Amino acid sequence: MSSIPIARPSIGEEEIRAVEAVLRSGMLVQGEEVARFEDEFSAYIGAGAGVAVSNGTVALDLALKGLSLEQGSEVITPAFTFIATANAALYQGLRPRFADVDPRTFNLDPEDLAERITPRTKAVIGVHLYGQPFDLDAVSEICEDRGLFLIEDCAQAHGAELNGRKVGSYATGCFSFYPTKNMTTGEGGMITTDDPELGIRLRLLRNHGDLGKYNHVVLGYNYRMTNIQGALGLVQLKRLEEFIRQREKNAQALDRGLKVEGITTPYKAPGARHVYNQYVVRVEDEFPFGREELMARLQKAGIATAVHYPKPVYEQPLYRELGLNRGVSCPVAEEVSARVMSLPVYPDLSDDDLSRIIHTMNAMGA
Repeated sequence: MSSIPIARPSIGEEEIRAVEAVLRSGMLVQGEEVARFEDEFSAYIGAGAGVAVSNGTVALDLALKGLSLEQGSEVITPAFTFIATANAALYQGLRPRFADVDPRTFNLDPEDLAERITPRTKAVIGVHLYGQPFDLDAVSEICEDRGLFLIEDCAQAHGAELNGRKVGSYATGCFSFYPTKNMTTGEGGMITTDDPELGIRLRLLRNHGDLGKYNHVVLGYNYRMTNIQGALGLVQLKRLEEFIRQREKNAQALDRGLKVEGITTPYKAPGARHVYNQYVVRVEDEFPFGREELMARLQKAGIATAVHYPKPVYEQPLYRELGLNRGVSCPVAEEVSARVMSLPVYPDLSDDDLSRIIHTMNAMGA
């Protein structure tokens, strides 16, 4: 019996042909394919412009750098997220400050966010975790009232919506195209914005500050996307809605099928389109044994699982060494990190795969 991985990119013949065409052209660096990808992706999101970069972490890095915040300013991020969200602040000499998360969506808790704001707070990075939008209405209102910049970390949420509006169109959006995301370019990222001046600055920063050939006007970086990635992204973007629909269908099958005490299936907030980059359950005390034991038994049965994420960011060794964990208490993030477990939900799962996951989980909880 074959194993079921936790994730798998869906790459077809059209993607292979598109990449082959770029390789045969000899035009491998940032060029027409990237420009087309920027235009088509930003149009899909509903943003004025897209700026393609080399990966999703770079997107967060440049989005913050583009704000030109004073060194030492605070940036509030969720305590429960991938470390890159908070690291982006460190890259710019800023201080990450952590807010707790909602116990059902695992996204930034607006009430806790409001309490964490200090006079030094200048920006908020909200994360659309696992493919579900955070409470954009509430968080946007807080940022507007307090005069804070808002950045959307959309790395796991391509195509996610809140009340019919796509994430990445509310504020500066940062996307990743890593292989496990809902669409991929291998590596790669995108920043979406409605601010023309910010778009110009971001394009300068990603390409050595070059305003024209060998005319460098600011200190920039080599953060470019290649034409190979752009060509792959164009095809994947055409298939994105198909991928999302299949993820939604797979998630619904898991929701219906998982009927065991002690396993809490994902909560979907009203008005949200959850695109299920990850299908994350909570392993509660009522389950017959703990999360690690469950994961080990599923692995033995040929079903891969993962923990996204095993500890709050401030408990990572780096943040403890920097002293950024001192006085920080986010009890929901700490409790959630001890319980969450991701199950396979990627588009290429077969009906038999889904039945096997459901049957195996239910049998273990019986």
